[in-house]
Amino acid sequence: MNFQEEKELSFDLEEILKNGSGDELNELKIWLFKENVRMENLKREISELQEKFAGEKKQFQDEMRTLSHSMEIDRKRLQQENTFFDQKMKILQKGFEQLEEDRHKFQKERDKFEAKKEVYEDGPSFFGRSDLAGMLFKGVNSRLALKKRYKDLIKMFHPDNVAGDHEMVQIINREYEELRRAYDIGKQA
Repeated sequence: MNFQEEKELSFDLEEILKNGSGDELNELKIWLFKENVRMENLKREISELQEKFAGEKKQFQDEMRTLSHSMEIDRKRLQQENTFFDQKMKILQKGFEQLEEDRHKFQKERDKFEAKKEVYEDGPSFFGRSDLAGMLFKGVNSRLALKKRYKDLIKMFHPDNVAGDHEMVQIINREYEELRRAYDIGKQA
């Protein structure tokens, strides 16, 4: 109902109340009753909508609190993961630094070893491989001592070792076999 209709209705009501017949008054009462019922229905609908909106508002606030709490937990977890990642990264960096340092140390040791090996291989001619093998078994005076010295030398020069030398092992084996035969012959005589 617009303003003009309300104005006309208020004039009609006043006129019906002053000059109206019983039927007109009854019609007015019915209309007022219907209008009153309509207004009550509108009030109830508004009240229901207010309750609905209040419920939705509460639900929204609860969801926001839950999401906020969840976001806070996720933020803390992410922060912990970042801290843990940083710690792991530092450990890895230290490990790589230590590995690089060890590699340099190993390279220096290897260079020293190679230099010594070259000196050993290119040494004076009077210090040949067979002379060296004889020197390695020098002072051996029994078969048991020979066997022990042989095992110790093989452990040192075995090709699987860092200082291993296949050629030297062959020389040691030949010298051992010769000395063993010499002890065997000495026992028989």
